[in-house]
Amino acid sequence: MSAHQYDHGHTVAGWVGFGIATVGAGVAGLGVCTVSGVLIAGGAAIGVVSLLVTWALHLSGWGKGPGLRPRAEWGWRVRDSAAPGGHAECLACRLAGRGRGAPAVVPVMPAQRESEPEAVAAGGAGAGVDSVR
Repeated sequence: MSAHQYDHGHTVAGWVGFGIATVGAGVAGLGVCTVSGVLIAGGAAIGVVSLLVTWALHLSGWGKGPGLRPRAEWGWRVRDSAAPGGHAECLACRLAGRGRGAPAVVPVMPAQRESEPEAVAAGGAGAGVDSVR
């Protein structure tokens, strides 16, 4: 269980991807300082590897999809239970062919009852200002 009040999204996929990308940025930076095209290209290649590793870890359940996770899955070493089916609004899952048919889950806010529709002004953000006065 996490000691955080909120889900910060820290995952194994995120940390591993960040670590590899940091090494790639360091190699590319060294290439800029030494004026070496090989090191710059190598740093860029390491950056691409970072993206691919992060994507693979996300698809295997060590990442997280967009939105909030259940509180039991807030720890960074906890696998994502929704990963095998894919996340409905996740670009990484859509690129892998997952999560296309899954409907988006819209949580009901605690102050709103399920039987009452949400009151939304048709005129946009400024609508309803006159009714408050």
